[in-house]
Amino acid sequence: MNSIVRSGPAARAGGLLILLGPLVSWLAEFVTAAAWQDPPYSPFHNWVSHLGLTGPPQTAFGQVANSPLGAVMNTGWVIYGVLLAVGSFLVFDLRKGLRPTVIVILAGLAGAGVGLVGIFQGSNANIDNGLITLHTLGAQTVMVAGNLMAIAAGANGARIGLSRRRSTASIALGTAGLIAFPLFMADALTGWMWNIGLIERAVIYPIMISHALLASSVAARRLPATPTPTPLPTHATS
Repeated sequence: MNSIVRSGPAARAGGLLILLGPLVSWLAEFVTAAAWQDPPYSPFHNWVSHLGLTGPPQTAFGQVANSPLGAVMNTGWVIYGVLLAVGSFLVFDLRKGLRPTVIVILAGLAGAGVGLVGIFQGSNANIDNGLITLHTLGAQTVMVAGNLMAIAAGANGARIGLSRRRSTASIALGTAGLIAFPLFMADALTGWMWNIGLIERAVIYPIMISHALLASSVAARRLPATPTPTPLPTHATS
């Protein structure tokens, strides 16, 4: 089966960039959530997006939000988006046809989406000035494109170099994220507010885990060995 990833150091560097993305985001989330103490941040209830609110304490989307290190979370999201887009371009060989092209496009959309979330906050100020549209567009784009990317990567696992287990896991993660997405949207739009942070993470975390699975496999691939040059035959001279 033909490979759809590049060979050589560029692909390995791209894999490392993709792997670094979710790690940076998770670290930023941990640090930002730890600084949110009044009231204590709850990952089972509070929105992930509220971690990026840099303004004064406010009630946004029905939840009290107070994130002293919101800029840290926003920076983590923007870095994640850039690393995902650049890393995917380095990993996948667009000359190999539609399959790698689709994955790179999905990665670019997901990267742009998470970048928009980091740049445009889900704050009351942005609700008033209309910029909340860009925040919402970014969030929904990364949720859909990111999970579709997980499924596409898993479906092409043999062409990427993923093991059967990782391919199956990537497909399962993307499917779970897409199933959780309409539940999250219904929760947000109807105002149920039942464990909304948990439902939001059920959409987002499968994407991040699938990126880690994909990237660690690509980064760990052995580079093709350089063939040993065949010595020229020696001829006896008189």
